[in-house]
Amino acid sequence: MTFPFTAIVGQDEMLTAIIAAAIEPKLSGVLIFGDRGTGKSTAIRALAALLPPMQVVAGCPYNCDPAENFANCPAGCPARSNTPHTATVAVPVVDLPLGATEDRLVGALNLERALTAGEKVFEPGLLARANRGFLYIDEANLLEDYLVDLLLDVAASGENVVEREGISIRHPARFVLVGSGNPEEGELRPQLLDRFGLSVEVSTPQDIPTRVDVVRRRDAYDQDPAAFTTGFAAADATIREKILAARAGLRTTRVPDEILTEAATICQSLGTDGLRGELTLIRAARALAALEGRAEVTSAELRAVAPSALRHRLRRDPLDEAGSTVRVDRALQDYYA
Repeated sequence: MTFPFTAIVGQDEMLTAIIAAAIEPKLSGVLIFGDRGTGKSTAIRALAALLPPMQVVAGCPYNCDPAENFANCPAGCPARSNTPHTATVAVPVVDLPLGATEDRLVGALNLERALTAGEKVFEPGLLARANRGFLYIDEANLLEDYLVDLLLDVAASGENVVEREGISIRHPARFVLVGSGNPEEGELRPQLLDRFGLSVEVSTPQDIPTRVDVVRRRDAYDQDPAAFTTGFAAADATIREKILAARAGLRTTRVPDEILTEAATICQSLGTDGLRGELTLIRAARALAALEGRAEVTSAELRAVAPSALRHRLRRDPLDEAGSTVRVDRALQDYYA
């Protein structure tokens, strides 16, 4: 049993960011930096448990959707596409351990089958298990850079391509990539930071009532998980329906030209490189507008997601000792003054 999503106290920015990433897959994941014990992994698992179970092709290790075509599935789904047997499974949350190898991540040749039967059989990796779910990397700042590069490329394309050891495999790998870490233990390279759609800073609550509420809820859950979860079932169901409605209405949510101009102006004032900042800002704002049931994006959504979308894209300014979050807030205040 998983801790209820709506029972998580505080950390509103983190909760909003992972909801936005679950609605809009083009956001390319969320990076959560902050203190240990602030609910990072709990929030991810709670959101996955909140979502309704998904239909998959029975027996497919890649979680293929029966409603889609199976052109890129190497497990034989195309041959079963006329009348596929289906199964209902929970949305997967796959943990990527720090010591994972590239073979474990992307998949590799099954050596036992190759040696005993002389067959070239592909053994799917963690990316296959994470398809249509969440891939969670704790301490992402300690992960090998080449693995982070690989993950971000796959997350952006939605496909894992393996060409090695005499095999050539291409399979679907669409997942919400979530990385977390403690900045005191090391930072990600700037070019990798920029590839994560959203970046969230979390901290230990400093006000006593919030700390007491967190401890009270966690203790109540530990004492009786079933009763505690039942108490938040209605609130979780409301959020679930809003997320599903937002996914359905995302493509029809308009982004007016004046909002595009606002996004471009804010990014220009902050000196962000390239146009990825604007694209992420617009995508996140549209996801938030869809979540609220709005027909078009407004300045309110833009301002709400700007810190998450932009704080990790700023160049270091030796003449400005303010943190990136302060600089984004200052730019927003100047623009909307």
